[in-house]
Amino acid sequence: MLRTIFSAAALVALTACSTSQVASVQPIDGVISGQCHVDKVRGAVGLAASDATVERARVDSDSLQVQVIGSRHAETGATASGVANPSPGAESGGERLTIETGRTNNITAVYCG
Repeated sequence: MLRTIFSAAALVALTACSTSQVASVQPIDGVISGQCHVDKVRGAVGLAASDATVERARVDSDSLQVQVIGSRHAETGATASGVANPSPGAESGGERLTIETGRTNNITAVYCG
């Protein structure tokens, strides 16, 4: 009897853990200003451009929109930081964050506009 109860409890616990719930990404202060700033998202350069990473970068940059594009800049080789210029565009302004991706879907640059 006791074994059946523990088995049922374990099954319920595992079922609750197995559902893939994606937590919504919220800004720390609860407000997105709509003015893009890349200073808080430079660390995303080099990461895989997954949906979660892109959305987190959008929220952290205070942007209302995000655009993911293939790299428009010629790759000149890695530097000590891993990229030649992680912010080839505007550092702030506008309501859109632009994320450039490389051949392997890694983030190569982030900028506003």
